[in-house]
Amino acid sequence: MKKTLLTLSALALCMAAGVATAKEYKQLRFGVDPSYAPFESKAADGSLVGFDIDLGNAICKELKVECKWVESDFDGMIPGLKANKFDGVISSMTVTPAREKVIDFSNELFSGPTAYVFKKGSGLNESVASLKGKTVGYEQGTIQEAYAKSVLDKAGVKTQAYQNQDQVYADLTSGRLDAAIQDMLQAELGFLKSPKGADYEISKPVDSELLPSKTAIGIKKGNNELKALLDKGIKALHDDGTYAEIQKKHFGDLNLYSGK
Repeated sequence: MKKTLLTLSALALCMAAGVATAKEYKQLRFGVDPSYAPFESKAADGSLVGFDIDLGNAICKELKVECKWVESDFDGMIPGLKANKFDGVISSMTVTPAREKVIDFSNELFSGPTAYVFKKGSGLNESVASLKGKTVGYEQGTIQEAYAKSVLDKAGVKTQAYQNQDQVYADLTSGRLDAAIQDMLQAELGFLKSPKGADYEISKPVDSELLPSKTAIGIKKGNNELKALLDKGIKALHDDGTYAEIQKKHFGDLNLYSGK
């Protein structure tokens, strides 16, 4: 009998501890690198705008929590997540096996391929052979960096790392780079539609297992409670049509959601 009472007491303590440690989110802090229009960038007044920003704000509204955006260079996202600088990363972060070893992800936000941007009439294309001896820029911490180091560097292509995408395009337009490699939609709907991108074109998608397409919200490893909360919010956006409205606002009739 005494043993039974002790067991029940221990169980009660464990349950109480579980309730005490369960986190009630009143605010969600999202890390973002605002140099990646049309997904995330800054308006003339300094406010954050873009597809990811609208999705994040809509998720927070659905979950009835305050949204706080914390700006960071992209290569600082995972270290910042581990250091509790933010709760999640909404910044066009692709799901990769390497990243899944150190952080967890929500369900899919959107999917998109990778492509090169280069000057019209340059004779370059998506093949590695056409880029041999040329200089290609990429943003640090991205899947494009992993591809550049694993494939381009070994094929005689010169590569250059940058802290953010704005710096990549600055050197591309100044002639320091022959090409840039990044998300295809970002290049097509962001850079190419800007005045600086008028003389540039985009390649066909780059086909490589090192360049997966699914993008999601990065969260700290083992935070199953937050993952469930974010997945609930994402599902609600699809169920009530909010996701479709936001997607149409930024991309017209394009569908970025693979449903995987």
